[in-house]
Amino acid sequence: MKKVLILEDEENIRSFVVINLQRAGYEAIEAANGQQALDCLREHPDVGVAILDIMLPDMDGFEVCRRIRATSKKIGIIMLTARTQEMDKITGLMTGADDYVTKPFSPAELTARIDALYRRIGGESGIASDFLTKGPFIMNLRNHTLEKSGVQIKLTQVEYAIMKLFMQNPGKSLSREDIMASVWGRDFEGELKIVDVNIRRLRIKIEDDTTNPKYITTVWGHGYKWGA
Repeated sequence: MKKVLILEDEENIRSFVVINLQRAGYEAIEAANGQQALDCLREHPDVGVAILDIMLPDMDGFEVCRRIRATSKKIGIIMLTARTQEMDKITGLMTGADDYVTKPFSPAELTARIDALYRRIGGESGIASDFLTKGPFIMNLRNHTLEKSGVQIKLTQVEYAIMKLFMQNPGKSLSREDIMASVWGRDFEGELKIVDVNIRRLRIKIEDDTTNPKYITTVWGHGYKWGA
């Protein structure tokens, strides 16, 4: 059974999420604070998706996200954010989250986001060994790794999916809507700025000069283009 970690200090919200995860066929691992969540992940290394609340009694969800990303790039991370806190969404994505869900949320919405992340995590397990090579970059499609000039770049699942999309479409202008549909799925109801935030995060990792990007270039009024 696929495992999902739910980190939420409010027991009524956590129980609500657990019940709906179980109804959707997931095994729910519960944590009431940040340290407990990190301990749970060590005990359950096969957890595929973690749902992290931001406001916690010991450390905030951003710090938990950073610590998870320091040891695991493949786990999917969804942040629970307050509807009015726009910066929470951006900060969560910049610290390594793949997606966010705003409170209050519907069980169907949360389950759909989890399903989408799990598809990205395991969607390519059966492909033949292959490589994409563009400029100084080599992407290993079997191992989900990216190297630049022989040095491996650590990517989250979303970052990897975006890089793969660009490298498969060199020189093609991709709209934000195109990128969102390809990476998050056509049923994703999030905001387009999630694309911009992930592009910003990718540029930090792959560009020589983020103020003058040459690999992921902006097509003003439309989207982005791969230039390597």
